[in-house]
Amino acid sequence: MSTYFVHLRTFQAVAVHRGFTAAGRALGIGQPTVTTQIRELEERFQVELLQRRGRRIELTEAGQSLFEITQRMMSLYTEAEELLTNQGRFRHGELSLASIGAFHATRMLGTFKRSYPDVAMSIHLGTAQETLSRLLDMTADVAILAHEVRDPAVVSCKYCSHPLLVSVHRSHEWFERESVRLADLADQPLVLRERGSTSRRILEKALEDAGIATRSVLEITSPDGVRKAVENGLGIGVLPDFETVPHPDVRALRIEEDWLCMDFRIAYLRDRKNSPRIKAFMGVFSKPHSHAGATLPQG
Repeated sequence: MSTYFVHLRTFQAVAVHRGFTAAGRALGIGQPTVTTQIRELEERFQVELLQRRGRRIELTEAGQSLFEITQRMMSLYTEAEELLTNQGRFRHGELSLASIGAFHATRMLGTFKRSYPDVAMSIHLGTAQETLSRLLDMTADVAILAHEVRDPAVVSCKYCSHPLLVSVHRSHEWFERESVRLADLADQPLVLRERGSTSRRILEKALEDAGIATRSVLEITSPDGVRKAVENGLGIGVLPDFETVPHPDVRALRIEEDWLCMDFRIAYLRDRKNSPRIKAFMGVFSKPHSHAGATLPQG
């Protein structure tokens, strides 16, 4: 292994662990060796990569740019080692999943674990942008998103579809109904997720395309917040079926325009399509799943 690569690997460890001692512990070398290797790397290229503030380590602008590169390098290095060790079959190693929510991510990893029990797994939850960024910088092997990615570097395929449901309090005139039309939402007091959330984006686009004017009485940044607001009679909620929880004072109504759904997609980098870990994951989830026929959750 070249000295240059060793220095880059040490820098990566310091950047990840934000400390020389912790990096040395992770690499199995002493802290003085870590310090020496970082100093040699900086002196070789006449660049400052780290700023030492007491016990804290912060990346400089150049250090942050290098970190984004070494993340990809170390991921590919580990992947190559797994390929050779496992003779082309993915039996041991690590799989990192980035997702916009825990619902599908935990279920999918549970299924994957049954086929690959010796693989270590991790989940990173975040916004759609954060999830896609993890995929692009290779800190995640696979991403779960609720929109189609138009980046040519990314392959995405549909995994499942969930209909949006309308939730009303028992005091609302719709409480005995089974379904509503999109047009019925005109001028109704809506409790919505924050701007940028996938369910809200789908709903607002459908309403705009149909020329239907609505009014939002409350904006909340979590599905649980929307549910609680509906339970307390503050307005009508619109959430996908898997985020709609039964409650005695709330009724979930089907939207008659049954195309109004959230489509969840599995995404990975096109250049990594032959990665053993990604091929293993896609082999387990190669066929789309549909949840469109789920029973409406009622109180």
